[in-house]
Amino acid sequence: MHGRKVALITGGTRGIGKAVALKFAHAGYDLVLNFLRSRSKAEETKAELEAIGAKVHLVKANVGDVEHIKRLFDEVDHVFGRLDVFISNAASGVQRPVLEVEASHWDWTQNINARAFFFAAQQAAVRMEKTGGGAMVAMSSIGSVRVLPNYTIVGVSKAALEAITRYLAVEFAPLGIAVNAVSGGVVETDALNHFPNREQLLEAGRNNPTGHMLQPEDLANAVFFLCSEEARMIRGQTLIVDGGYSLQVP
Repeated sequence: MHGRKVALITGGTRGIGKAVALKFAHAGYDLVLNFLRSRSKAEETKAELEAIGAKVHLVKANVGDVEHIKRLFDEVDHVFGRLDVFISNAASGVQRPVLEVEASHWDWTQNINARAFFFAAQQAAVRMEKTGGGAMVAMSSIGSVRVLPNYTIVGVSKAALEAITRYLAVEFAPLGIAVNAVSGGVVETDALNHFPNREQLLEAGRNNPTGHMLQPEDLANAVFFLCSEEARMIRGQTLIVDGGYSLQVP
């Protein structure tokens, strides 16, 4: 079996996922990174991580498809033969007013955000059990509990994600697997380009009590902590990392 610890990060080649990958690479982990669209961007990230000393395996897959998820974990077995950490970071979703949402929008959003985490966690747990345990973290967002414009079906999918986190945390605890979620405020990444109200969100992001814009590294630090031995008794929690933004009355 592969000697170094291995982390799988979905959507791990850019934005928050890349920041998480860098954190684990610096800590001596080897990495399996899933991406969906840009192979050139993925290859750039791979080179950057390998310069740190990590072995990196890239897998193109749509985590909204359960067959793709199975193939992703087969690659983990084939390349490394072990899995210690699973970070469910890949996300997508249709942002429209309620009356414009179609069934296909609902299915796409739920599948890639909530269902993907559930079925990938099944696969991850089977592998982690063989090495005596591990850790999983799902990336959520403030829209799971707060109402954001046009965010209805994404918010619902993130609420489901947080509920899944609680159920898995209890069921997987006897296997030595810790499961938690991290909910981020507004972070300036490429993903924000898909929001029609991008500028408004950035302004809101700067208006947290700290006065500082949240960085991808802030979320990566929280994710890494939840996967560490120091956090071993934190189970099924959603850690909000937003500089105190969501505490304020608008």
